[in-house]
Amino acid sequence: MHADSRIYVAGHAGLVGSAVVRRLEREGYTNILTASRQQLDLRDQAEVSHWFKANRPEYVFLVAGTVGGIMANSTRPAEFIYDNLMIHGTVVHAAHQYDVTKLLYLGSSCIYPRQATQPITEEQLLTGPLEPTNEWYAIAKIAGIKLCQAYRQQYGRDFISAMPTNLYGPNDNFDLTSSHVLPALIRKFHDARTAGVDEVEIWGTGSPMREFLHVDDLADACLHLMLHYSDHSHINVGTGVDLSIRELAEKIRDLVHPPAQLRFDTSKPDGTPRKVLDVTRLHATGWRPTIDLDAGIASTYQWFLDQLATSEHEGLRGMATATA
Repeated sequence: MHADSRIYVAGHAGLVGSAVVRRLEREGYTNILTASRQQLDLRDQAEVSHWFKANRPEYVFLVAGTVGGIMANSTRPAEFIYDNLMIHGTVVHAAHQYDVTKLLYLGSSCIYPRQATQPITEEQLLTGPLEPTNEWYAIAKIAGIKLCQAYRQQYGRDFISAMPTNLYGPNDNFDLTSSHVLPALIRKFHDARTAGVDEVEIWGTGSPMREFLHVDDLADACLHLMLHYSDHSHINVGTGVDLSIRELAEKIRDLVHPPAQLRFDTSKPDGTPRKVLDVTRLHATGWRPTIDLDAGIASTYQWFLDQLATSEHEGLRGMATATA
């Protein structure tokens, strides 16, 4: 890629997409293409093909999708499988139609079997049943990997796939009905502190083991892979280090609301018992993460506080205008 290459970031407004845009801008790329949901419905092949014909991107970061935590996955399964299948299908096909030089498709570590051997190597894909709480999303993501492989095999396209672990960082979703565990815990402890409540409910037993990667590290890995990786197989992106949900909750508690006690609601599902990626293949390409989890959580909480302050300021300004 050159500084003036036409680079399309599909999903630029989301957690990952916004981080990819920041990373590209910091590296000096000047021709970054984006389209809002209002401008382009990525589920519509005719719209997507028309957009590709008009804009002719040379490189594509396919990081768009419908995402969420256990509750969102279990209550909106049709949306999760349909939206993601269509988004992957339309963008990959249009990239082929209009001769994109290279495409990076971003999946998710939930593609692996529930009982996968830990750490999870890339070879464990499709070796066992999926975790039921996110199988709809996982199936769509697996289809995305196979789609890239099919276009590579049949048409010789340089389409690659990367599978990140659990992500967090600025522009994350802090809505308790649809967020992932780390931002949900930040929100829960913050709300408890604000309300003067010294007990916070945590879903499940606290025993599941999870790995977390700051989204700015992921964006750096995406650019690295776009420049240095080209293979039929997908590649894991993570830290290779995990901790329990209890340990994560305690870290966030100690930062946000130290007096709080943890109460585990064991009637709620735990999800996969353990999920940590084997990142041997990624390390072999020369890439490693740089953002420490404690520092990453602290900066993410500060971003959350800044957004709250901004929204409160905007709300007050709106009220002043309305009463003037």
